[in-house]
Amino acid sequence: MARLLSVNVGLPRDIEWRGRTVHTGIWKTPVPGRCRIGRLNLDGDGQGDLGGHGGEQRAAFVYQIESYRYWQERLKRTDLVHGQFGENFTVEGLPDDAVCIGDRYQIGSALFEVSQPRVTCYRVGIRMNEPRMPALLTSSGRPGFYFRVLREGDVGAGDEIVKAGEASERMTVAEINALLYLPNHAHDQLERALRIGALSPGWRASFEALRQSQTVSAGSGNAGLAPAAAAHPAAPGFCPLAVTTIEQESADVLSLLMRHPDAQPLPPALPGQYVVLRLRQTGGRPPLFRSYSLSGPPSTERYRISVKIEPNGAGGAYLREHVRVGDLLDVSSPRGSFILQSGERPLVLLSAGIGATPVLAMLHAVAAAHANRPVFWLHAARDGQHHPFATEVRRLLRSLTRGRSYVCYSKPSPHDKVGSDFDATGHLSRAVFNEVGIPREAEVYLCGPPRFTADMKEALIALGVAPGRVHVELFNGTESMAPCVLGAAPRAPHPPQDDADTGPVVSFARSGIAVHWKASAYQSILELAEACDVPVRWSCRTGVCHNCESGLVSGAVTYEPQPLENPAAGNILICCSQPTGDVVIDL
Repeated sequence: MARLLSVNVGLPRDIEWRGRTVHTGIWKTPVPGRCRIGRLNLDGDGQGDLGGHGGEQRAAFVYQIESYRYWQERLKRTDLVHGQFGENFTVEGLPDDAVCIGDRYQIGSALFEVSQPRVTCYRVGIRMNEPRMPALLTSSGRPGFYFRVLREGDVGAGDEIVKAGEASERMTVAEINALLYLPNHAHDQLERALRIGALSPGWRASFEALRQSQTVSAGSGNAGLAPAAAAHPAAPGFCPLAVTTIEQESADVLSLLMRHPDAQPLPPALPGQYVVLRLRQTGGRPPLFRSYSLSGPPSTERYRISVKIEPNGAGGAYLREHVRVGDLLDVSSPRGSFILQSGERPLVLLSAGIGATPVLAMLHAVAAAHANRPVFWLHAARDGQHHPFATEVRRLLRSLTRGRSYVCYSKPSPHDKVGSDFDATGHLSRAVFNEVGIPREAEVYLCGPPRFTADMKEALIALGVAPGRVHVELFNGTESMAPCVLGAAPRAPHPPQDDADTGPVVSFARSGIAVHWKASAYQSILELAEACDVPVRWSCRTGVCHNCESGLVSGAVTYEPQPLENPAAGNILICCSQPTGDVVIDL
């Protein structure tokens, strides 16, 4: 008979870790007497990261004393105590390779159902003082599992655990865990998993993504784990393209058209994607790497990029001063996941300044397709002299049966005409969205400076647009994700204080910095990126979760530790990779 050995709870606390503060509830301690469990949690318990722990699908985490004994032997530890793995219930029995998703158990007066395996993260490594722990738990087939609460009640140490029912489709916690995290995601097993009604929505979505990706060739990575930012990998390397045209779009924006010098077809780009340029400087200086959105119509014959010439921008200055028609530029394959999705919902293309470039490519695409969906073009500029693509946008919108434009100038000049050059003085806002009649069911594609995108996203959500339908492209990088890390205000990317003069050069293309790799100082490219304040995403830090999966623009890496499953070809896991030479990372 299975038995509840200990009920463990703990509220989140702030701890110091690697010079940062982490807000975590991983520390659980046994409760004397009985404890009430509700639909979402146990009394006295809490989680620092509600996105990954706690809530209806993860009300109580269960870990087995048999697994304790396994880790005591493997790790040569004698100091493990109940709650060590962050579990709410330490149990005897209920092994991961026997308990199935959907099994139901009565403990005390409460009734539970197994909903999913545990998703491990770096915090269990902190609690165990073993950074490899997230990968070890997953690869060993001993992750533990979560209960959802079917009937609230009281539980206490010593309670018997009585099986009250089971799912008709029998897949164990260990099998479900391996199906997601380890290679060889068998199609028939995915179909079985998706028939389990009790499986939590997050795991179901991952398995659905894996099933849909199985027509993709080998090397496509793990679609069930890859973040959106890594969903469209591109082959590493650069191709020399010839500049055929240079056009002045506005006072501070240049467009360059490029094609293959031998007229060979170019890799197709999805509307909204960008390319990375390698700009070879003179005088022995290292090359510059800059990312520029493709701003023209879909084409395999030519690419168009449009570049804002910033007062202190090295990339724009180089293109303006050194590049002429006929020159060759090193250009990557198109990449990025800010892409126009198909559909019939109303489409809002919302931008400020040079942020118009990716949404302009989307406007070209819907115009070429003669789309009948409503299309709203909303743009903010300083004045007419700093308003690129105005004539081009008007032409494209006229070709659409349901196209509409609204342009705001913050400081119009006396020569700018309301009604013909722009629609209103000021800034885009929720009031403008109401005036224009932005539908709440619209799909919105948003690009511009960070403050602009943050304000516009907030205004759109306040208007009633679902957050999942507001797609954002950020200048110079991606949205960072560091679960439960409490930090200071974001800083602009910069070289680390101890940047060396030797060693492989790691270039963060979207952040616009290049620094030297020093193996004695960093264990991974992730640690180097953090030292440079480059925006990064991560959770496990041991090659399990793929949240850190990023594009490899050029170069090669090695892994230590080895990830449980390799990322898609053209991508890397920065949390456990080290450069083997000069590399360019799409961050």
